[in-house]
Amino acid sequence: MLGGLCTRKKTPKEDVRRFKGNDPEFNRQFQYSNNYISTSKYNVLTFLPKNLFEQFQRIANAYFLILLILQLIPEVSSLTPLTTIVPLAAVLLISAVKDAIDDIQRHRSDNQVNNRTTWLLRDGKLTQAKWRSIEVGDIVKMENNQFVTADMLLLSTSEPNSLCYIETAALDGETNLKVRQALPETARMEDCVERLSTFDGEVICDLPNNVLDKFRGQLSWKGETYSLDNDKILLRGCRLRNTDWCYGLVVYAGRETKLMMNSGETKFKRTHIDRLMNLLIIGIFVFLVVMCLVCAVCCAVWEVLVGGKFQIYLPRESFVPDREKEGGGGAVVIAILVFFSYIIVLNTVVPISLYVSVEMIRFGHSWWINWDKELYDAPTDTPAKSRTTTLNEELGQIEYIFSDKTGTLTQNVMTFNKCSIGGRFYGDPIDENGVPRDVTEKTPTVDFSRNPFSESSFQFYDSRLLQLARSGDEAIQGFFRLLCLCHTVMAEEKDGRLIYQAQSPDEGALVSAARNFGFVFKSRTPSTITIEVFGEEEVYELLSILDFNNVRKRMSVILRRHGRIRLLCKGADSTIFERLHPKCSVLKELTNSHLNDFAQDGLRTLCCAIKDIDPQYYESWKRRHHEASTSVNDRDQRLDSVCEEIEQDLELIGASAIEDKLQDGVPDTIANLALAGIKIWVLTGDKQETAINIGYSCRLLTEDMKEVFIVDGEKFEEVEKQLVDAKDEIEARKEEKKAEVEEKTNVLFRKKHSSAVDSSTNSEFALVINGLSLSHALSKTMESLLLEVGCQCHAVICCRVTPLQKALVVELVKRRMKSVTLAIGDGANDVSMIKAAHIGVGISGQEGMQAVLASDFSVAQFRFLERLLLVHGRWSYLRMAKFLRYFFYKNFAFTLCHFWFAFFCGFSAQDVNDGYSRIYPRLYTPGQRDLFFNKKVFGMSVAEGTVTSVVLFFVPYLTFKESTNPDGVDISGHRALGFVVASILIVVVTLRCALETAHWTGFNHFVSWGSLVFYFVFILIFYSEPFGYSYEGVATTMMATAPFWFSLFLCTVLLLVPVVSVALYRRMTRPTLTDKVRLLQQRSKTTVASQVRVIRRASSSVRSQRSVRRSGYAFAHQGGYGDLITSGSMLHLRPKTASGSGSVGRAVTSAAVLTAAAAASLPQRLSDDQTGRRSAVSYNMAYEEDGDGGEGTGNAHAQNGVFITDLESRPRTATDMLLNDVTEKTRTDLSMDTDGHSSVRL
Repeated sequence: MLGGLCTRKKTPKEDVRRFKGNDPEFNRQFQYSNNYISTSKYNVLTFLPKNLFEQFQRIANAYFLILLILQLIPEVSSLTPLTTIVPLAAVLLISAVKDAIDDIQRHRSDNQVNNRTTWLLRDGKLTQAKWRSIEVGDIVKMENNQFVTADMLLLSTSEPNSLCYIETAALDGETNLKVRQALPETARMEDCVERLSTFDGEVICDLPNNVLDKFRGQLSWKGETYSLDNDKILLRGCRLRNTDWCYGLVVYAGRETKLMMNSGETKFKRTHIDRLMNLLIIGIFVFLVVMCLVCAVCCAVWEVLVGGKFQIYLPRESFVPDREKEGGGGAVVIAILVFFSYIIVLNTVVPISLYVSVEMIRFGHSWWINWDKELYDAPTDTPAKSRTTTLNEELGQIEYIFSDKTGTLTQNVMTFNKCSIGGRFYGDPIDENGVPRDVTEKTPTVDFSRNPFSESSFQFYDSRLLQLARSGDEAIQGFFRLLCLCHTVMAEEKDGRLIYQAQSPDEGALVSAARNFGFVFKSRTPSTITIEVFGEEEVYELLSILDFNNVRKRMSVILRRHGRIRLLCKGADSTIFERLHPKCSVLKELTNSHLNDFAQDGLRTLCCAIKDIDPQYYESWKRRHHEASTSVNDRDQRLDSVCEEIEQDLELIGASAIEDKLQDGVPDTIANLALAGIKIWVLTGDKQETAINIGYSCRLLTEDMKEVFIVDGEKFEEVEKQLVDAKDEIEARKEEKKAEVEEKTNVLFRKKHSSAVDSSTNSEFALVINGLSLSHALSKTMESLLLEVGCQCHAVICCRVTPLQKALVVELVKRRMKSVTLAIGDGANDVSMIKAAHIGVGISGQEGMQAVLASDFSVAQFRFLERLLLVHGRWSYLRMAKFLRYFFYKNFAFTLCHFWFAFFCGFSAQDVNDGYSRIYPRLYTPGQRDLFFNKKVFGMSVAEGTVTSVVLFFVPYLTFKESTNPDGVDISGHRALGFVVASILIVVVTLRCALETAHWTGFNHFVSWGSLVFYFVFILIFYSEPFGYSYEGVATTMMATAPFWFSLFLCTVLLLVPVVSVALYRRMTRPTLTDKVRLLQQRSKTTVASQVRVIRRASSSVRSQRSVRRSGYAFAHQGGYGDLITSGSMLHLRPKTASGSGSVGRAVTSAAVLTAAAAASLPQRLSDDQTGRRSAVSYNMAYEEDGDGGEGTGNAHAQNGVFITDLESRPRTATDMLLNDVTEKTRTDLSMDTDGHSSVRL
């Protein structure tokens, strides 16, 4: 850990940052930070005290330190301090070494960065300088492929029009190149050192902040003032690409750069079990103090009544007052000393090994996740990654999942599918009679081979569109010209191929579609756009780009050709429709109808419009636009206002529809997670209708739902009324179902059926709320109402939400529901909710790696979440719960033997496999309800340990009290009793551990039985003559007597037979779902799921008629390249590597749903089940989730049909009954309704 301390100068309070170029004396008066960075926590001097201080902040370490201090007092301790020093030192040393290694890596990384060299302009010369010496106001020269030294204002570059290209992967994970451009005035300095040395411009800008895409400032130079924005700034962490050299003026340095201000400490997360353990350990410590007080009081009483008589044989220590001379104060002193002595003797009730063992288990679980081949994505060569070792068991307790949509549930790979032009619909294949046909694998695609620029990957099925475009149809050619011209895509030729660099997949898909239909975007210059239409080149003068942002939700370009000025606009239907000329009303209705059809198919839509502009009006508007773009205050608002002015009275052309395909396995994953009792909330920036239809496609929403509540009010009162109405309808439905149940059931069973009603009612409703309404619903006065409605719905979709709103929703559920939450996403806009949730999962997707870097676990596809939770999460929680139960049982059994001895010494301490875990997702439920380790389970473990300690102590004590061996040697001493008790303890707790083992391997056998062999061999050797131990000969003497083996056998029977009996009784009379599935696993060689046929799901385009749907438009979270393009750019970019895309078939299996429904409940027996014939039955079932009295409900019923099942004779044994209950339902045949949907619902 070498390296200096970070220079942290105290800066005076300032409202803006002010500095001058090449004037260090002027700049140093403000004491701005230099370019040195430090991400480390320690240095050589501070490591030891700081690290020890941090470690002793943990309650356990502080407890053992106090224990060690007590053991160093001879009058208190009867044990050597080594028993605490060694393990405590080992724990502290291991933690310190781990922290030191981590910090050394940080120091090395810091030193590597701080000692990089760059060209620094000082005193009129370019010299090599280290990064750490750079200061605000310095001018730095960078070369191609170098990292940007600090946050700098771009002055000049080697490229035409003062452009430079940067890669921002270190900032946002995006690998596509971005463009920056210098001011024309500073660009004239070019590479001239003499002119650059005389640059003395003064910059006034924002104070250092962490906003990556915003910068406001102005440059004063040579009597002129120039506006500065983010397009002229190079941020630290970026990398220069395709640019030979550039010069920059340092604006922010070191810890004040945007990169460093965004690299704050990750929020520390603790699991529910950690928090529970801390509470329990405090309780255990109180219990320990109580035991010690009991022993101390009893010792004082014993000393007064009996102890004084033994002073002639065992005289007291000199510091203990004599009873006769000093009034009996000796008993009090002895009692106080005994209190601390028992603190030491009984300290094993809170052993230091607990924390070491827990961390080792978690570390192993993390590596199992990393090594799991079934979580490996071969196409992208991406394995799962556990980025933390402290949260594994919480994966088994998830109740709420908050998911992004684009790139998480979908592939974020866009394809142009359909369009509406001039009120006519295009996209579906048409037969010779003009009738639309379904798309199958054999459906022919349109032949684009005549177009030399066509792409082989592009597929379209409606040949009419290409024919009309080639024949000169004015509306269709106008539509594709707009797609070809209205964008910020950049083109580059590489190896004879035309490559597009698009800011968003949506825009790239539209430009590529126009290209394949013969309208090819070729290139752009600062003032022109060149396209090719069926082989003929067209050049347009680019006058202005009105760029896209989240408020405008549209973009426009203003072009001139042959003296005619036209505005081309594309955007969301809601924004375009509001700005249409009244003459477009008929076309608007036709287009709106097509948009509804597109939205029902889950397609993302944009509307396209055009407008002719008078040249004189344009000149006056251009002056107002320039004034707004150069203003320092309220620049964004003024620009939006000016753009709004010209984007009026538009003429509608048509609408496009592109598909964002679902990732593989998303519907099955969501269905299985829902069966596991996990509620899924989708938080997306997409438009409401698109989000709803993606919900149907991925089976988050179903046609069986009674109502999908849509909350879209714009005012507080409207939102409140919509939520209250939804709540009332849910409550009314519950009462209706309860009335139906009470008519069919008697009073004894109403409680169970009541919970079944709640469960089935929740599955009938879903909630959809947009961002504006959500802003009202998240207010303090309405958040409880939102949560009440949302938690009673099967699914919740929040659309048009911002990143901050995503985090607020997660925090709300965490705070109010006290439930374990998981957030999963793939983009930078998902980072806030990933950090807010208990567990954050990042997906390596199209939107970069920033979500992965902020996550606790990372996977390549959403479908891997199922195995991560239902297998690894469940196993981690189950193993940790079993370990803690056994650990506390063992420790109390061991420690309390010392407590019982005090009264006689004068008062002088596997499961089911991974496949079945996914086939039966209900096995996950106990983790959500915290059934395997809670206060009740802890109390039962303590009680069992207490009973065990009583048997372990008193059976040997009574057996060997005043006893001798056959040779007449006394064997009733405390050494003999201690050996017998310890030996029986080792045997009993080892066998008890074996009873908890569900799956035996060779390693299990070796460790379990090897522990017993090792103990007895070690005792025989260590208690032998060569070691001279005080217990010499005790082991051989005691093991040679019959009472020893009798005591061992008797204690084993007394302690283990009741455990086995209770477990067997529960399994036979109140089996859990785990018991049923485990039995099925043992009996069956093939999985239950293989017995259920695959059912084809109908097209998601079939929708409930209750819901009103319109077009969907997904917007990005940043603006485009418009300002750069129009400012004088000859844009050309390195191509972005194309990523493969896949498709998700519509055929899905219902095996997981059916088998989970079968295993989750016991069927109602029919009166004629002895006949063995096939009978039509309906189920209304309740089942017990766990063996601790927790109950859950589930039901399955036929819709437009019935279950048909083979009912055999009633099983005669309890084991056969369990097996029959599970396998009987897997032979269920399904009837299908007319739409081809499954007639089963869980």
